[in-house]
Amino acid sequence: MAILAGSGHEIGLLREGVTMSEAAHTPQAVRLGLVQMTCSEAKQQNVDKALARIAEAAARGAQVICLQELFHNQYPCQTEDHARFADAEPIPGPTTHVLAEAAKRHGVVIVGSLFERRAAGLYHNTAIVLDADGSLRGLYRKMHIPDDPWFYEKFYFTPGDLGFRSHPTRFGRVGVCVCWDQWFPEAARLTALSGAEILFYPTAIGWLPDEKERFGASQHAAWETMMRSHAVANGVFVAAPNRVGCEGQLQFWGASFVADPYGQVLARASHDAEEIVLADCDLSLVDVARTHWPFLRDRRIDAYAGLLKRFLDDAS
Repeated sequence: MAILAGSGHEIGLLREGVTMSEAAHTPQAVRLGLVQMTCSEAKQQNVDKALARIAEAAARGAQVICLQELFHNQYPCQTEDHARFADAEPIPGPTTHVLAEAAKRHGVVIVGSLFERRAAGLYHNTAIVLDADGSLRGLYRKMHIPDDPWFYEKFYFTPGDLGFRSHPTRFGRVGVCVCWDQWFPEAARLTALSGAEILFYPTAIGWLPDEKERFGASQHAAWETMMRSHAVANGVFVAAPNRVGCEGQLQFWGASFVADPYGQVLARASHDAEEIVLADCDLSLVDVARTHWPFLRDRRIDAYAGLLKRFLDDAS
């Protein structure tokens, strides 16, 4: 299993005449760990594998560890199958409990993505944030729900109702969005405005076999570029763990990565192997980036009312 590492300490500020060595800051080091793995049809086997990967990442110094979207099962949304609802569970529930035990045992923050049964007939695609003492710091319910061939999520998931939020943890303030949320700059911006220093995107995205040769490279590039742009526009670290391997009609493309507030990729996994991605992040770069590229300062919040409309039909 490959272990990748990267550091943002040596990366310049991408502004002429200003480098990290010249910028006054107090380093706030944190090591992120992303678990990229295959999933079987056996839920307990997937949970056990994830727990083993968390232990390995923690042993290698990871302090904040994020699992891929719906890590405890194969991706359920390739068909509309009522039997799949049996895979869901309450939060807190059995999987929350074992992840909390792991967080406490290893002294790490864990972000886990679960199929939540909120009530009879009400299900969500939900991410939990567990602090290093095992406490549940908060959760995020996926807001943007896709409905594409082999991604029939609207059949399973109710859109989230908690808004875009972040949570203080022992190793920094963590924000979470989930997969399809990746494509929406509004989601990243609002999560950053809630105070996030690190924005995680647990993900399950892949290629359709008959599209990969023609569109595969551009599809992957668009996915990564979009999230790197969120890092730049908001001055945050962005980390996206994706699953890998073939499930049904989908070949999940892996390539989990971490980017710094300048969009520089600190670490990236392969397209076809199970890996733990480690990246050393200096959280003081959030302030450095935002004071040198003051996008939040210069936002025209008085001029954005149109964003609350579906489309500006009467624009001239």
